[in-house]
Amino acid sequence: MSRLRSGLLYSVEPILLSNSLRVCANSFAAMTDPHLLDTPSPWVARFAPRIPRSGKVLDVACGAGRHSRLLVGLGYAVLAVDIDLSRLGNVAEMPGVATLQADLENAPWPLEGQRFAGIIVTNYLHRPLFPKLLASLLPDGVLIYETFARGNERFGKPSNPDFLLLPGELLSVINARMRILAYEDLDVDTPKPAAVQRICAVQTEEDNSL
Repeated sequence: MSRLRSGLLYSVEPILLSNSLRVCANSFAAMTDPHLLDTPSPWVARFAPRIPRSGKVLDVACGAGRHSRLLVGLGYAVLAVDIDLSRLGNVAEMPGVATLQADLENAPWPLEGQRFAGIIVTNYLHRPLFPKLLASLLPDGVLIYETFARGNERFGKPSNPDFLLLPGELLSVINARMRILAYEDLDVDTPKPAAVQRICAVQTEEDNSL
């Protein structure tokens, strides 16, 4: 069973609540089960086809490259960025995948002046990056973001508030500058209790610098 923590479940697409919560449970399984580390998040898989074909997709904190692999399979060119690229394995050698090893938290933003048709972020939160991410989207570019939220400390790790979104935080950061396609702020009970927020939004401004 899953619960709406803040009563927020928003989508411009007609979806059944039961289907949405099933997606939530499946996505969290992909986040936490070590046997599913190569499985793309259903949230990302659902909205990735909305990314325009006009440019590259940025896979932030790409980890083992599950979303880079998904995106290349959909025909996108991808830039996979992480502080440690050793987990990418053969994904780094796939046609259409470029890689960049970079410390996104303790060094200058390494992609200044570059803009992307899509940006994917999952299981990662460094709040100072929000302005950089939003400014890095092309007009009509798509942001897909999914990570843990405040309240997750009741269930286990991550429990550090630095790595947990505040109630409604993701929506608040994105809402004023982008068109929201879908947003969820949920507690899930299975396969493991957790608190998550996720969003998909489209860039509508020519200049998105903050």
